[in-house]
Amino acid sequence: MSRLRKNSLAMDEDLELLLTAVVAAENDLMARAACRDLQARVAGRVVETADCSDEDPGCWSVTISCLPGDRAAPDDAAGLSRAVRDFLRRLGPEFTAARVSCEPPTAWTVLDDPDLVGRLVRRGERLLVEAWTGAGWLPVTGDVRPGDEDPDELDSSVWTEPPDDGGGPRLRLWVEVVAEREAGAEWQARAVAGRVARSARLLESVRRDTVIRVGFDLGPVRGDTAQVLNDAMIALGGNGWTFPQQLERAMVARWMSSALPRSGIAAIELSADFITPAPR
Repeated sequence: MSRLRKNSLAMDEDLELLLTAVVAAENDLMARAACRDLQARVAGRVVETADCSDEDPGCWSVTISCLPGDRAAPDDAAGLSRAVRDFLRRLGPEFTAARVSCEPPTAWTVLDDPDLVGRLVRRGERLLVEAWTGAGWLPVTGDVRPGDEDPDELDSSVWTEPPDDGGGPRLRLWVEVVAEREAGAEWQARAVAGRVARSARLLESVRRDTVIRVGFDLGPVRGDTAQVLNDAMIALGGNGWTFPQQLERAMVARWMSSALPRSGIAAIELSADFITPAPR
C-alpha cells in the first residue's frame, strides 16, 4: 500500500473527513440515494452503510469519506479542529455555530437539527463530521469492488443480495491500527472494510501495546477463493501485498507498513477461511 506522504519537517499527514448521516430510510439503497447530493458535493465515496434502527427506529446511517486536501500532524488539535470548522464554513454560515471537539488524531462535531441536516441530506436526522489523520495511505478508488455495478444505480426491485446461509468459506479482514482509543481504531478499520464489502460484522478488537487489531466478517466468499482475495486487494489498492498463501484451513494475503506509523493503519490481513479465527 502507498505510504503516508509526510512533510519532512512538520511530519504532517493528509486528513480524511468522514461524514456520517443518519437518514430515515427503509433500506441501505434508499439511504445511499438520499445522501447522493452530499456525496457529489464533497466529491466523496460511501465507505459504510448500517442499519441503526435499534437506536433510531426506521433509520440507516451512511458514512462518506472525502479528502479535503488539508494536512496536520497526528497530535495537532488545532489543525484537526480547523479542518472541521473549514468544512462547516464551506457548507454555509448557518452551519458554523456547531461546537467542535477534538481528541487527536480526530476532531468532530454533530449537527442534530433535522431542518438543517435536511438541507444536505433528504430525510436526514443527524450528521456527524469527523476529521482524521493517518488517511493518506488510502488510494483513490470508487465505491465498489472491481466488476461490480455502482450500488447507487441498483434497483432494489430487481436486485437482491444472495442469501447468506453461513456455509462455505468466509471473507475475513483484520486491520492493525495505531490508536489511543478502540473507537478510533474501529472507525479507521471500518473505512478499510467499506472498500471491500457493502457490510461488515465486527468480530473483535484486541489491543497489543499501541496497536489495536480489529477483525471483521465480510460475508461469504462467492466464486473462486483466490480471485476473491485478489479482487479485495485491488479494491484496497497499493503495493506490497503478499501473494495469497494457502494454509490448512484458509487462504491469506497480507500487507504491512515498512515502519510502524505514529498513528493510523499499520497492517492489513485478508483471509478466506472456513472457521472463525481465534484471537491473535
